[in-house]
Amino acid sequence: MSSRSFIAARIEEWFNRKAEQFVLRLGWEPRVIAYTGYGNSTDMRVLGRLVLVPKSSLVVQEAERFLARRGWRNFVSMPCVSRLATVSYGGRELSVDTDRQGYIDVTLPTGELEPGWHEVTLGTAGADPVAAEVVIVPDDARFGLVSDIDDTVLSTWLPRPFLAAWNSFILTESRRQAVPGMAEMYADLLERFPGAPVIYISTDSWDTYAFLRRFLARHHYPTGPMLLTDWGPTNTGWFRSGRDHKTNALRVLARDFPHVSWLLVGDDGQHDPMIYAEFAEQAPNHVAAIAIRELNPVEQMLAHGTPGERLDTVQSGDIEARRPTVRGPEGYTLLRKVLRLLDR
Repeated sequence: MSSRSFIAARIEEWFNRKAEQFVLRLGWEPRVIAYTGYGNSTDMRVLGRLVLVPKSSLVVQEAERFLARRGWRNFVSMPCVSRLATVSYGGRELSVDTDRQGYIDVTLPTGELEPGWHEVTLGTAGADPVAAEVVIVPDDARFGLVSDIDDTVLSTWLPRPFLAAWNSFILTESRRQAVPGMAEMYADLLERFPGAPVIYISTDSWDTYAFLRRFLARHHYPTGPMLLTDWGPTNTGWFRSGRDHKTNALRVLARDFPHVSWLLVGDDGQHDPMIYAEFAEQAPNHVAAIAIRELNPVEQMLAHGTPGERLDTVQSGDIEARRPTVRGPEGYTLLRKVLRLLDR
């Protein structure tokens, strides 16, 4: 079997390298983007990205501040392909490489970092270093929260193409709608389980990270790492699988936090019920309960073109019958049902 990447991935890398050379000749500069990472007592996952931007000036800065509030601006970036970056923390500095799209996703020793929130510094030659947040989860944590984003905490009506484009490229986060009661549900759970880790797993592009972070803060959702994806080709195919992304992310969390049992929160507009049910079957000790937000008929139609649930959502019912699962149209109903499950 060939070890070469899929042809689309090789084409993408060739294009990115040529584009990088071109904009460097125009005077563009590297910039570091930091994402929130997580870790345990031995290892931590550091996330970020290196991109190229036009040479900074007052006009460019003002334009970026304005355009960043429009979703389409988040998708316009030029990656630094396979560039050397540094991660500094606790008196040490480690060198890492970005991938063909400029992403940093590395696992490093936690060192002397205590449980709680910390900052590590990401840098590269020619760019100002930036601080990346990392939350270290204590070894005695036993409960955690995993949440989808689209149609679970944020009404988007994805993936209907027109509405998805409108929501992603035109609207600002101030125009987006939060799902009623979900922020209150998460706040109540964190009061009952202080220090519980909160991880957001979504098929949204990493380019929407800044917008999603602002939206979650605006609507008082708890801060936590976001495990997003990228819409380009992979080493094995033309497009990334959102379902595989979520499944793999859950498996990594189970590996990194073997003692944590997660409340998995999603919606029935896409594959969440089946993904969560299958994970609960495979790793029952890692699932405290499953909470599924039920979309109304209009949302179901907008989400996948039919007024009823997806077939795989309906089929997940057999597994759900054997796993602790609750359903409801919003966070207030889900919270009451979840608490009854957790209090058993």
